[in-house]
Amino acid sequence: MRNLAQRSATSAKEIKSLIEDSVKKVDAGTELVNQSGSTLGEIVTSVKRVTDIITEIAAAGKEQSAGIEQVNKAVTQMDTVTQKNASQTEEMSATAQTLTDQAAQLRDLVARFKLGDTGARPARSTPAKSPRKNGAIPKPRPAVTRALKNGTTNGNGHVHELDHLGSGDGGFTEF
Repeated sequence: MRNLAQRSATSAKEIKSLIEDSVKKVDAGTELVNQSGSTLGEIVTSVKRVTDIITEIAAAGKEQSAGIEQVNKAVTQMDTVTQKNASQTEEMSATAQTLTDQAAQLRDLVARFKLGDTGARPARSTPAKSPRKNGAIPKPRPAVTRALKNGTTNGNGHVHELDHLGSGDGGFTEF
């Protein structure tokens, strides 16, 4: 019986040692589970931060898309205005050319009238340049030259063909 008691005591010691070893392993496992839990908590927190960042990026992308759309509309409007301005500029250029031509015609018509005394030519300002191809100013017509030679002056030194209208010399000079 002693033998059995010794074996029981030895077995009890072994069981005690196995139980202590199992308790240590369970404690180590519990510690690992706790560490895993905190690591998983950190992972969940990180995933939540990544999700928030992605949400912010998506919102910023939408804002940028809206901004780009507004810029596109503004560029389209500027293009439309630029085309209108170009069209108006062409019209104004054509109008200016027409006015220049008409001014040249008017200058030619005004040159037909007597503007100075018979002896001296009146001081003339530099005429506006007409859009002539060679840039030369035309000589007065022979009728204008004759009118300047044959005219008389009025009180302020200017000669005008209409001044002769009632004077009995036949009115206007022939051109």
